[in-house]
Amino acid sequence: MGEIAITVPGVLGRIDFDGEWVTITKKEVGQTARETRIRAADVTSTRMKPATWAFHGYVQLVVPGTLPAAEVRGPLVGGRPPQSDPYSLSIRRKHNAVAEKLLAAVERARGATTP
Repeated sequence: MGEIAITVPGVLGRIDFDGEWVTITKKEVGQTARETRIRAADVTSTRMKPATWAFHGYVQLVVPGTLPAAEVRGPLVGGRPPQSDPYSLSIRRKHNAVAEKLLAAVERARGATTP
């Protein structure tokens, strides 16, 4: 699709986008890495909560047949989906800009395809 590959480093994982496919790779401490692969055309919406100096933010994709995972709140998490959500990834503040770039590219790819 002409897009340049974009990678967003996250907390215990990363999100890669190649112009057509989004791959979310997560690795919890003591576990093997798990990947979730989604065609950009299948994404129904995207969400992002920018990270701040105090709390990690997150990137979340919504796919057909699922609801966005609810934010977990508490003194140490600041409101983000649980680590078990395969369609979201926590991000650090220094990666806010590249996360915004990735979501914009996914939105462009969604609009460029026809059902």
